[in-house]
Amino acid sequence: MDPNPKPASDWQELLRIAQGGSLIVERVRIPEKQIAVEGAFTLPELARLSLEDQVFIVAFLRSHGSIKEMEQTFGVSYPTIKARLSRISGLLHFIETDPSPTRAEILARLGSGEINAEEAIRALEACK
Repeated sequence: MDPNPKPASDWQELLRIAQGGSLIVERVRIPEKQIAVEGAFTLPELARLSLEDQVFIVAFLRSHGSIKEMEQTFGVSYPTIKARLSRISGLLHFIETDPSPTRAEILARLGSGEINAEEAIRALEACK
């Protein structure tokens, strides 16, 4: 791997060459720590979006989510912006940051006395 990190434009060129196909990174190097790890690493979901979608998302973030500003920036209508946001969000998998407790976790909390039987029943009924 090149000792100098590649500029963002190289990633954009790789995305263009891949034409929507998958990319697998096989080596990651942290020069400051003198560490290199080899394996098969997939790119994060945002990096797997097309270059056009990445530009759109960056513009959306820079506008602080203002659809009015996005309409002006891209010269398109509100429904067009909403449709594109919906399409892009459909490509991304969201990670649950506050997952519901599992049945085993609820029963463990009941067993430790952290919750009572009534609370445990409610929590078990709410489990998916």
